[in-house]
This record gives sequence, C-alpha cells and structure tokens, in this order.
Amino acid sequence: MTERPRLVDRYASFLPVTASTPRLSLGEGFTPLVSLRRFGASLGLRNLYAKVEGMNPTGSFKDRGMVVAVARALESGASAVICASTGNTSASAAAYAAAAGIECAVIVPRGQVAAGKLVQALIAGARVVPIDGNFDQALTIVRALAEQDDHPVAVVNSINPDRLEGQKTAAFEVCDDLGRAPDIVALPVGNAGNITAYWAGFREYRAAGRVRERPRLWGFQAAGAAPIVLGRPVERPDTVATAIRIGNPASWSRAVAARDESGGRMEAVSDEEILGAYRDLARLEGVFCEPSSAAGVAGIRRAARAGELDADALVVCVLTGNGLKDPETAGRSATGVLEAEATVGSVSVALGW
Repeated sequence: MTERPRLVDRYASFLPVTASTPRLSLGEGFTPLVSLRRFGASLGLRNLYAKVEGMNPTGSFKDRGMVVAVARALESGASAVICASTGNTSASAAAYAAAAGIECAVIVPRGQVAAGKLVQALIAGARVVPIDGNFDQALTIVRALAEQDDHPVAVVNSINPDRLEGQKTAAFEVCDDLGRAPDIVALPVGNAGNITAYWAGFREYRAAGRVRERPRLWGFQAAGAAPIVLGRPVERPDTVATAIRIGNPASWSRAVAARDESGGRMEAVSDEEILGAYRDLARLEGVFCEPSSAAGVAGIRRAARAGELDADALVVCVLTGNGLKDPETAGRSATGVLEAEATVGSVSVALGW
C-alpha cells in the first residue's frame, strides 16, 4: 500500500523537525482551495477562493500546528500537554495527545465553548477543567501550571513556537495550489497566532524563491472582541464567533507586524455581518464553516461593496473550522423545515410544487 504523504514530510525543510522527531500524523493538511464562484459573482469578484481548513482531521486549522507541537513535545520528553481553549485547540490537542499516547489537560471558560468542540476533547480522553473566567484567564492558569517542576508538561497554545511553525504550512499550500501568492488573504483573528503563522509562511516561501510576491494580509476581529482594532484589551469579549472571543491576544504584536509589513489591514466586523456571510457561504457555495471562520469573508464582502477591491484581485479567505463545530448556531440560523402530512399532496403543497 502506498502511504499517504505526510504534511510534515512535505514541508520538512521549512519545519523544526529532524530524523529523530517522532512521526505523528492524523492526515492533517492538504486541505482544498475552493473557488467561490457564485459568492464572488455576487460581489463582482472574479477570483475569490476559500481555504477550507475545516477538512483537517479534527475539523480546524489547529491540526497543522498541533502535529508539530505534540511531536516536538514527545521528542523533548513531555508526558502531557496542556492548553487553554475556546474549543478548537482543545479538540486538536486531545486528538494528537491520544495518538501520541500522552495525557492532555484542557482549561476552558465555563459555558463558552461550542458543544461540537468540547465533545471532541472529551471523547479523546482529555481532562477538561471549566473555569469561571474568560480565555485570557485560562491561559494565565495554563502558563503557571506549565512552570511547575513536578510534571513535565508542554503548553500547546499558539504561544508555543512549534504550533505556529506547523500552521504556516497553510500558506505554502495556498501558493502551491495557485502557482503564485494571492493578492489578499483574509483571516479571522482571535488569539492572532494564525495571521502570524501565515505571514511567516509567505515570507519564507518568497525567500526560498517559491513565489515572487507576498500577499496583503487582512485580519478581521468580531466587533465584540476586537482588542487589536481598538488598541486595548477587551475585558469581557462577547461575540457569536466563539473561536475568536478573545480579549487579549497572545500574538498581538506579531499580528500587528504581519498587518503592517504586508501592507494589510485589521478591522472589526459585526456579528450580523459574520452570520450573514456564514449563511451565504453555505447557501451559495455549499461550504459550511463555523461562524468565526466567516469573519474574513464578511470583511471581504464589506470591502467589495465599498469598491475597495479590484474585480480581478486574487483573494483567498481562510475558513478556519468546520460548521459542525457549532451546531447550535447552525440550528438557530437555518430555515427550510416545512410541515406536511404523510401524503404526496400535502408534501407537494408544502413545497409549492
């Protein structure tokens, strides 16, 4: 049997791995770059694409970084990994820890993690500790626990540089699929590790001669959780986009550098704009992402309607997670269930056929 290519092997020359790094994989990476023809046409854009990261093993982009972070933790002798999470990090950490045969602990804000994410961590055997606080407080606890000497544990949040090293492979894939770098890459911004990782990837690919240009990075935060846009931490972040409900991003300064060095922008989009893009992606393209993923799409829609985008610009929106991560929001947003009796005539009337 021919073994499926491993993401880490494909980009090994760009990653902090050696022959002694444990071979760990759940089949991450190689996610599709989907042409958003109908959605793009509605905005007058001819070259709009989505990088569908919800196709990763646990349903989010976190798997790219987690495979490197957990493998390196194993290599360094860690017997456990720990993270703070709004959901996706916990699911990914738990899965890769299970595959590696080590313990996983997760600290989460009580009542603020979508069910589709929390059950992933639980079923993979993670020990989950909800706290009466927000993500930023959870991360503070994680940092303190990791500093204790009596338990060899690795933090696998994006403060771990190996996480960002793995996540930058998405930028490589975008360039490989397009045969060039895009003009603009739009991303949701929460803890700000992903925009940091993408920028590192585009810079390294250009330095290696793989592409000639680098894109502008456009980051979008939810209006109720937009510390970078506001220029100050948000004590009580609030948004339907739970994955980016973060008030004091760990990679704040690096995200600002990515924005400035790329000639990009950082803006806030409302929950209404996010949910509108979320619904229309599914209805026009059949692409079902979690609400936070649609923040970048919402920002691109606003810019296009304002005449700020050239019709021929090559634009890639990063969809960070699968829609099934947050079934509650999907249920509240969906329409189309019709009532009818169990007869052909009744069903025909209900459908208007």
